[in-house]
Formats: sequence, C-alpha cells, structure tokens
Amino acid sequence: MTTVTFLEKPVTLIGNRVKAGDKAPDFTVLDNDLSVVTLADTTGKVRIISVVPSIDTGVCDAQTRRFNEEATKLENVEVLTISADLPFAQKRWCAAAGLNNIKTLSDHRDFSFAENYGAGIQELRLLTRSIFVLDSNDNITYVEYVPEVTNHPNYEAAIEAAKTAN
Repeated sequence: MTTVTFLEKPVTLIGNRVKAGDKAPDFTVLDNDLSVVTLADTTGKVRIISVVPSIDTGVCDAQTRRFNEEATKLENVEVLTISADLPFAQKRWCAAAGLNNIKTLSDHRDFSFAENYGAGIQELRLLTRSIFVLDSNDNITYVEYVPEVTNHPNYEAAIEAAKTAN
C-alpha cells in the first residue's frame, strides 16, 4: 500500500482501506442539521465521495468547489463531501461559498467513515484526502488515496469513473 504523507511526513491511516471491486462498507455520519446519514440513505444512484481533511483549507476548498461545479454536469450522480469538520462549520462554509450542488457530511462524531474506509489520520484525527466512486448498487468502482494529503486528487479520473458507473 502507498504511504500517505502530510506535509511530507508519513502519517498512520486507521481502518481498512478499500479498493475498486469491494462492496462499499456502511458508515454513519452527520448531515448539517445533525441528522444521521448512512450508506443506505445514499443508495440508488452513483456517488462521488470526496473526502477532505478540513473544508476551511485551500486545497479542500478548491476540491469541494470543483466537485460542486462538476455535479451540475453529471446525471444521476450525487456528490458527497465528507470531513471531520463539525456540521455547523460545514453548513457555514457552504452558505458563505454559495455551494448547493453537493452534500457535506461530518464524520466528527463517530469517525465511522474514517474507520470503515481506511481514511482516518490517526495523528491528527482528520480524514485523509481521498475519492471514492460508488455505483448505484453500493459497489466501489474507483478509489484514490492521495499520497500527499496537501495535493489535489485526480479530478478527471474520478469524474470519468462516475460517468461510467451504473
């Protein structure tokens, strides 16, 4: 497995990493109104799950804005952005940014997504930058754990994977 670094220093990812071809593990996260959201609540359409360490940082901001823009061009694809930020911070950020084509979800309470997708940075209690594409039947069709957390993901590959997933 690829080592993940944060500011060029190796970090420890907790949980089990997933790969394309796996059945998507369940998770429990919070919506901005504090309601619980699970994998089952998102089933039935293709999903791009865009994972960011903190929505209030430059690369995370750019990543979230890019997928918000792409969401308007994709049919039957839902974009979920998951971070360990508090739901209140996510709601405030989205309102200030004027983004409404994506759904932001918080893994702060249970760190369930982090553990079930191998995306939690143990040293920082943040999520590592990663992208997961799930088809409408909850099969993972694309995975990217960005090797250096401060770098951008491969947007084009994730978007293409979403276009070809059913």
